[in-house]
Amino acid sequence: MIITIDGPSGTGKTTVAKEVAKRLHFAYFDTGAMYRAVAWKLLNEEIAVDDIPSIEDMLKHFSFRIQETAGEPRYFCGIYDVTQDIRSQKVIDIVSAVAALLPVREALWKVQRDFAAQGNVVFEGRDLGTVVFPKAEVKIFLTADPQIRAKRRLDELKVKNPKEAKKMDEKKMVADMNRRDTLDSTRTLAPLKCPEDALQIDTSDLTLNEVVDRIIRYKTEKHPS
Repeated sequence: MIITIDGPSGTGKTTVAKEVAKRLHFAYFDTGAMYRAVAWKLLNEEIAVDDIPSIEDMLKHFSFRIQETAGEPRYFCGIYDVTQDIRSQKVIDIVSAVAALLPVREALWKVQRDFAAQGNVVFEGRDLGTVVFPKAEVKIFLTADPQIRAKRRLDELKVKNPKEAKKMDEKKMVADMNRRDTLDSTRTLAPLKCPEDALQIDTSDLTLNEVVDRIIRYKTEKHPS
């Protein structure tokens, strides 16, 4: 079974998806981390976002994996642990542009679909229920108030990358998230949008457990076994 959890940043996708996967004993896959890893790779190799031939060459050798360490996912690009690096502002600044590139999308869609073939998986991202897995058994779309989303993202950044967090405040975070939302939702290729057959949940005033309980209840109602 495939469960897709889509939505913009700051809605709680990652935390919710990990907890849903844990409770259901499903595998968990963060597609956003993949796109950030590609963005990190481009920066690391000094490849411009508009240099398509070089990007296509890089993708032929691109390697990404998720490794559980002490109950938390660590992200690897080749041999490098990029868990913290992919949260840097430099990566965030270009990831929407990188994710809008067809060669990048096609390469990562294949990785995601290959991973899905291994069994029950909870995927989180932005285009999973609409493009990557349009026939997924359960589709969820998370939303939240922009101010709440900004606060969540800033709190997360303070924990995962304190150095970057010092450069941000909620006002800057709101502006950055609005910029990314616009880029993600207006791009021609795989735009961010709610699948027609998805359960939409506003997480603004809900606890983690309330969101997860609602998703699991919805999954059970649709697929009792």
